[in-house]
Amino acid sequence: MQLFYNPTITTNTNQFTFDKTESRHIVKVLRKNEGDTIFITNGLGDLFTSKIISANDKKCLVEITTVETKQKTWNYYLHIAIAPTKLNDRFEWFLEKATEIGIDEITPIICHHSERKVLKTDRMEKIIHSAAKQSLKFHYPKLNEPTTFNDFIKLNFNGQLFIAHCEETSKKSLKSALKPQTKTTILIGPEGDFSTKEIKQSLEHSFIPVSLGESRLRTETAGIVAAHSVAFVNE
Repeated sequence: MQLFYNPTITTNTNQFTFDKTESRHIVKVLRKNEGDTIFITNGLGDLFTSKIISANDKKCLVEITTVETKQKTWNYYLHIAIAPTKLNDRFEWFLEKATEIGIDEITPIICHHSERKVLKTDRMEKIIHSAAKQSLKFHYPKLNEPTTFNDFIKLNFNGQLFIAHCEETSKKSLKSALKPQTKTTILIGPEGDFSTKEIKQSLEHSFIPVSLGESRLRTETAGIVAAHSVAFVNE
């Protein structure tokens, strides 16, 4: 299945015109013609089956023929708040792989030891959308605007709350602490780890310290291990 994404399509949409970039891809690259089928999702769980009625490489027009509501392929809600990495490509790798595994919400958090404090969220959205289309996801993760650790930790949370840090303190393994089919929020720190003050703040806000294993992991690797651990416990 070749899946296209557009957030503006709703269950009330009858016809839809792709933009110039998508139209050219459909007509020139995929060589689709009038009468061919195109699958589209709005990232909210809806799958739209459509038929091309005008194979124009600048304005490809389709007619929606059927709408199907798809269930999530994972049975949990996962929110990872993670510090951006110094190198953009590493953070983009995390976004891509976490989306493929299954994640519901991502918040970039700026911490005391963060080396990168400015992000291009438009590009990050494109990475997520591309990964979701490639892995045939119909529910796209929500990407929040970057926020400081201090602001994030003051939000109202529910469900399981964890912080993965590297300080030598008493910690459970994440897999042993996880409860299946539960909303889960996990904090992942920067290359220099969370500061002692940030760890203390998280504990004061009911976050449980956890370990992701014996190895000291890079930020982006820790994010993937956390996402996979949640998926594994919920299999």
